[in-house]
Amino acid sequence: MTRRGLVLGGGGVAGVAWQTGVLAGLLEGGADVLEADVIIGTSAGATVAAQITSGTPLGELLDRQVDPALQAPELSPVLGAEDLMTLFLDARDGPTDALDVRRRIGAMALAAPTVAEAERRAVIEARLPSHRWPRSELKIVAVDAESGAERVFDPASGVDLVDAVAASCAVPGAWPPVTIGGRRYIDGGTRTAENADLAAGCDRVLVLQVMAVLGNTDLDHQVAELRESGARVTVLRPDDTAASSIGPDLLDPAVRGSAARAGHGQGLRAASATAEFWR
Repeated sequence: MTRRGLVLGGGGVAGVAWQTGVLAGLLEGGADVLEADVIIGTSAGATVAAQITSGTPLGELLDRQVDPALQAPELSPVLGAEDLMTLFLDARDGPTDALDVRRRIGAMALAAPTVAEAERRAVIEARLPSHRWPRSELKIVAVDAESGAERVFDPASGVDLVDAVAASCAVPGAWPPVTIGGRRYIDGGTRTAENADLAAGCDRVLVLQVMAVLGNTDLDHQVAELRESGARVTVLRPDDTAASSIGPDLLDPAVRGSAARAGHGQGLRAASATAEFWR
């Protein structure tokens, strides 16, 4: 039987909104990709993955992005976007390999001034309609702040779903690392923004990529590896309308409505081709 994988990438609150809109548009247009055998969520994608596997109708999840009265509360980072970028670039300066990069970023995240861990966890808790792991195969990616090793949480991991999502969404420098089992974890996007390679073994893989960073070819390599293994892979990225709606600050809650609406329209337009691919 055909095994299908849905990969949901990082991209802040704007990425949560856009991906929710895309999935709702795809479903409305006849492409029910929520039937995936495995769903992989990283950072913003971890939030979306937990939401869409909660049993909450996609239309309701879309309303929660579009309607200000239904939007979950959000926080602002202690540091501004420019300071965050400086910290991030300094952490990447001079590393020897990918694991060392993650360790440096983790050290920066552990030292950065942020809101309290409990305060940030409450935000993640409010985002999720259900705090129970689904029965479906769900993988949520985070990175150990000290060792740089990736950690993939799933229903069998014994980790609370809210904590797993909070860890995957712990943007270094912006939000506090999350404590799980005596370890501190940061954003799964520190490994790669989509972690599409975790869909290995699937015959069809749909990837939603919120942020394509100039010069970063991680996803290209992962897609190539999946295709070499025999998988068919499609990547959906924000079109011009969606990119304009998302804007430059992916952590800005003010863009949620416009990003979700743009994603919904894009999903509708992509539904026919996606349904054919998914079959």
